[in-house]
Amino acid sequence: MSRDDDRNLLTRLPKEKLIDYVLLQLRNLWAVDGLYYLGIEKRYNTEDATAIDAEVWAVMGKIEARKLKQFLGITTNDIPSMMHALQFSSWALDLEDKQIEIEKDHAMIRNIRCRVQQTRRSKGLSEFGCKPVRSGFLTAFAKEFNPEIIVKCIICPPDSHPEDLWCQWEFRYKEKNNI
Repeated sequence: MSRDDDRNLLTRLPKEKLIDYVLLQLRNLWAVDGLYYLGIEKRYNTEDATAIDAEVWAVMGKIEARKLKQFLGITTNDIPSMMHALQFSSWALDLEDKQIEIEKDHAMIRNIRCRVQQTRRSKGLSEFGCKPVRSGFLTAFAKEFNPEIIVKCIICPPDSHPEDLWCQWEFRYKEKNNI
């Protein structure tokens, strides 16, 4: 079967099934990511697993931003355009309870209910200190749009957090010094 045959196979799915299929495959991607992480953590340690995960996701942020810009036909490099693409990213697309605010010069995304952390809890594992991983991904993603966009972590594990907020990230432009 060729790629065209695969595309034809997918076009025969009803639209709702196709959307569910995309989200299923996205969750499968996250399952593979988690299994790799747990394997590295088991073989080595949490610090090494987190460092490797952070390196991988930083590269992925740049790759994904570039591909989404092309796929979505985005030609501008402002924060609203970056946030539009981010909403389609493998990280943000299937966050179950997210809040997003977008303004001209500022944006914010909050993850209210984190599937990764909830899964770890259900397996009796400690919270994953995902801050360096997420920071690398989001910083690389934003910089691929515009090097003047900075990412600020408001809260993310291993930071302590309320039960109804796992992480919050803000995006702004670098301030210009008027000297």
